[in-house]
Amino acid sequence: MDIQSIQKKPPYGAIGILFFGAFVSFLTNTLINIALPSIKEEFDISMSTVQWLSTGYMLINGILIPTSAFFIQRISNRKLLITALSLFTIGTLLASISPSFGILLTGRMIQASGSAIMMPLLMNVMLTAFPVEKRGTAMGFFGLVMITAPAIGPTLSGYIIEHYSWRTLFDVVLPFALICLILAIFKMKNITPLKSVHLDILSLILSSIAFGSLLYGFSSAGDKGWGAPIVYGTISLGFVALVLFIIRQLFFLKEPMLEFRIYKHPMFALSSAISIVISVSMFSGMILTPMYVQIVRGISPLDSGLLMLPGALAMGIMSPITGKLFDKYGARVLALVGLTIMIVTTYLFTDLTLETSYMHLIWLYTFRMFGMSMVMMPVMTNGMNQLPMQMNPHGTAMNNTLQQVSGAIGTAFMITVMNKRTESSAAELAANAKASMGTNATPPSAEAVAEMQQHIMHQAMLDGITHAFLISTFIALLALILAFFIKRVKPPVQSMPDTKAVIKAKGVATE
Repeated sequence: MDIQSIQKKPPYGAIGILFFGAFVSFLTNTLINIALPSIKEEFDISMSTVQWLSTGYMLINGILIPTSAFFIQRISNRKLLITALSLFTIGTLLASISPSFGILLTGRMIQASGSAIMMPLLMNVMLTAFPVEKRGTAMGFFGLVMITAPAIGPTLSGYIIEHYSWRTLFDVVLPFALICLILAIFKMKNITPLKSVHLDILSLILSSIAFGSLLYGFSSAGDKGWGAPIVYGTISLGFVALVLFIIRQLFFLKEPMLEFRIYKHPMFALSSAISIVISVSMFSGMILTPMYVQIVRGISPLDSGLLMLPGALAMGIMSPITGKLFDKYGARVLALVGLTIMIVTTYLFTDLTLETSYMHLIWLYTFRMFGMSMVMMPVMTNGMNQLPMQMNPHGTAMNNTLQQVSGAIGTAFMITVMNKRTESSAAELAANAKASMGTNATPPSAEAVAEMQQHIMHQAMLDGITHAFLISTFIALLALILAFFIKRVKPPVQSMPDTKAVIKAKGVATE
């Protein structure tokens, strides 16, 4: 069946299976974070060691996502999904029964190898199955999965950790992963066109070193500091490998592993730039808000997760609506309105105090996420719409890779900004406290000193968090300026035979 026939009658069953798999995979990505202290205690390991459960997951994604363009073009989407879900299920089972941290980490890495291919595959199928005029609505539902699943992860994780063992996190996911795998085996059909492409081993090595090193370096900077040799060393190695990788793709390969010439399309280039800026700004809310709530205010992990839940639901509800609005009005209006809301709410986060009410935080965070829901998917979809269909695998791989890298950069940058301001504020507050104590005739008690030190720590961290939100406001402002240049586009007229695509026939399409 040709592309036009598929688009006239999209295979909703196959797409539903992909949605289910992607939701489970994205949910697992954020479930583990709140469980790290419990895992650290059970296996008696350091925080930097247990952090590898998150960092390692991110590294595997950074290494495998750039190769997704090759896999999607060469392997049928049915085989690819079954392979990805099999790896994800095996990894989940291994993590659930792991008797040691080493086996738990291995299971988590296997999980990541299956998860890494899920989002690029789903995006590619959506772009193939729906015509341009309906892509906004389709990608809106995709946004519901991409945004809602990771956002409800902390709430669910907080509840489970408070009442059960951390292993329950994997036990809950496992049956859903198995159901999805069974559905894929018996119900999944092929949709995306295949192409005879070859994997360049040197490109794979350079890509793995480049994106793996960059992700590790930036994700470690917030903890170890930018001056640590392991941080600037891996970032430098990553940049060198990335330059070599790009040069090889542009000048030495007829069929690149990752096609950088897609940046000749101006709206795709602009959408990438805006997405990077938004990702960096977005992490201020996702990282700094829990730190403020849990550390500065002493609110429990469950209540911290519940605080974020209305924002996640708002994004989930808005995603399909935003998709329909995108089909009707285009990305520019939505991006301008959404970014304006983001900028205002991010700036209001700079007014946080030690007494800010819980309900005020909920409303502020929810409205910020509401604004964000109007930006991410419309901007990305508008950029993808300008690419010829044969470039879709490269476009989705590029977007997902940049999201991973910019997410790591955003996290590291915001934590660094917060830490620097916290240190300087703590020194200033301590000096003022010492000066005021020096004027008292009687020295304060040990309890009073301890209470003052705790107050200084909380106030200093609050200053650091609000300062980071201020920087995030200016970053979001840059995205707003870029959004004024968005234009509505359609892909160029193309002929599928020119790509030597092969669509085999078994069900909707063949294997």
